Amino acid sequence: MRSLSLSLALKVFIASRIICSFFEIKWETKRKEALVHGVEIILDPKQQLQIFWLRCRNREGIYNDRKPLRRTEYHSQLQGRTGMMDAEGQQSHHPKDPQMSKALKRALVVLNCLLLFVGDTGGPLLSRLYFRHGGHRQWLASWLETGGWPLILLPLFISYLYRRRLASDHHHPTKLFFLTPRLFLACAVLGLLTGTDDFLYAYGLSFLPVSTSAILISTQLAFTAFFAFLIVKQKFTPYSINSIALLSVGAVILGLHTSSDRPDNVSQGQYLMGFFLTLGTAALYGLVLPLVELTYRKASQVITYTLVMEMQLVMGFFATAFCTIGMLVNKDFEAIQREARQYGLGEVKYYVVLVWCAILWQCFFLGTVGVIFCVNTLLAGIIIAVLIPVIELFGAIFLHEKFTSEKGVSLALCLWGLASYSYGEYRENKKKKEAALKAQTTGLTRGG
Repeated sequence: MRSLSLSLALKVFIASRIICSFFEIKWETKRKEALVHGVEIILDPKQQLQIFWLRCRNREGIYNDRKPLRRTEYHSQLQGRTGMMDAEGQQSHHPKDPQMSKALKRALVVLNCLLLFVGDTGGPLLSRLYFRHGGHRQWLASWLETGGWPLILLPLFISYLYRRRLASDHHHPTKLFFLTPRLFLACAVLGLLTGTDDFLYAYGLSFLPVSTSAILISTQLAFTAFFAFLIVKQKFTPYSINSIALLSVGAVILGLHTSSDRPDNVSQGQYLMGFFLTLGTAALYGLVLPLVELTYRKASQVITYTLVMEMQLVMGFFATAFCTIGMLVNKDFEAIQREARQYGLGEVKYYVVLVWCAILWQCFFLGTVGVIFCVNTLLAGIIIAVLIPVIELFGAIFLHEKFTSEKGVSLALCLWGLASYSYGEYRENKKKKEAALKAQTTGLTRGG
């Protein structure tokens, strides 16, 4: 009997050593993965057993393949405060269906692409339609570009309800908003710059065909590359330099043939004013984009889709407030009823144009933000580039604008420049991913 007890005890000891060795190997592997990302995680055996228990309940575990949790996040997991990811950096580790998440992501990508398509084509066309049939209020037209900012409250409300439902499962409060005072102030400044940009665009569009304006606006890529080099130290590449050259030549061709597509009721001086104001719009927008990127980098929190929408809401509010002051000074509110009675398409259609102009421009902003967040900036740029000839076509069909040979050459150079820029961005992103993967592999090899 004693020998049987010793044999049983020996078997239990051997089995326990095998299990402990297995856990030590698994833990060492995870520790090496953490060290690759510069995160040292030290846990005692009791905490390791708690990790194993969490793994049994959650397939995703306490680690994320891209970003291992730090010690504070680990203790949050052990205390049962797992849940949705918020702007403070807490990661979601509740079980979820991968198929549902992929389906939801595809649905969001399709929805945002549709919003971008509708807004990017319909917004400029309706803005030009307003001026074409008797509208003369540039401040009003600029106000309409961001005046639909309250529409962002709807997706923000849906996001809040979703986060609240997830938070109720873990019994901790849901944050109403994620914007910090510092980030709010930065968005307010960006909103004022956006309001100025809206006014320049509306003033230029009042004297230019929408097809010409679309080609000139595309030159913002050149200004973006220049200001990104100064502000966020983004290096020039052969592709970006080629893009800048092509876009510049296209704008020069349009500038040298100003009489070919000038509207009948616009003088030569007004056309040139609209031409340079639109170029100024592209330059200012090229400055705003790197400033937005700088804001993202300086933010001391994770940039989520909800946070991006909150930033867009604040920017839209301050841009609209800026244009509202301009309308008050210019007495546009008093002139709206008089202008509606004299509008070429009728009083009712006048208000229909104003309302839908505000809605479509907001669709453009929401679609752009959504595509950038769900996929990347490259796809947003490609979609906007592809829609330039669509705007040209719609302008010729619905507004009966002329499509001259000079405009065709300029459009071809514009698309060539955008393609060069997009391909350069694609190569740069690919190199960064390969370098990150190589660094991770090297770190694991050295750790072994």
